[in-house]
Amino acid sequence: MKEESSVPWSRRDEILAIARRHGVTDVRVFGSRARGDAGPDSDLDLLIEVGPVHSRWFPGGLVADLEELLGNRVDVVELRSLPPARRERIVAEALPL
Repeated sequence: MKEESSVPWSRRDEILAIARRHGVTDVRVFGSRARGDAGPDSDLDLLIEVGPVHSRWFPGGLVADLEELLGNRVDVVELRSLPPARRERIVAEALPL
């Protein structure tokens, strides 16, 4: 596993608990934080997979809860919603949380 300093490894358990509460079954970090080239204003890009049952506040509640925890902007993208070419690129760089 890459140990990029801009990936919030120390908050991993809390992030996963929030994600599970909203029905998320898998969380991966992608984008500038996964590549290690994030700047001070970079958001946290999360690639997620969602189970058949999710909270009625999904995805807004998930994003709000994560932003409150991390004090940073969070963007979530569902794997199944990505076009094939973009999916391939994102999955290739994504780091499991």
